[in-house]
Amino acid sequence: MRRRNDEARPARGMARWAWLALAGSSLAVAVVALFVPGLPSTEFVLLAAWAATRGSPRLAAWIERHRLFGPMLYNWRNGRAVSRRAKVTATLSMSACVAIMAMSVDDRRWVIAAALAMACGACWMWGRPEKPEAPEAPVTPVTPGRV
Repeated sequence: MRRRNDEARPARGMARWAWLALAGSSLAVAVVALFVPGLPSTEFVLLAAWAATRGSPRLAAWIERHRLFGPMLYNWRNGRAVSRRAKVTATLSMSACVAIMAMSVDDRRWVIAAALAMACGACWMWGRPEKPEAPEAPVTPVTPGRV
């Protein structure tokens, strides 16, 4: 039987260092993406968490408990949800990028191609649910005769 991703065993030796390097570099890009318009952060946080489960369970736990990154992971793992705030921020960032490109890039074909790619990404993102699925509550047995 195949293990779930959450239960992946950490790698050993050089493979562990490769997973750790991928997790660290992805997390670094995610932090930079928080400040650079047009660069997505959620995808890099997801990649960092996935790689960290294979390279460093301690890093994976830290990412999951982080005040910025933890909610992203929770939302994604529970219904592939993206918060409204993240959607609005990403849309505004993409819009700013298109505006900057329109003013600074001479070849309009590149601006149009980038705008179309960003529009596709925005459509996909806005199609995601905004709230994670609620975990099912355990069913409490009803005992006859008790109120």
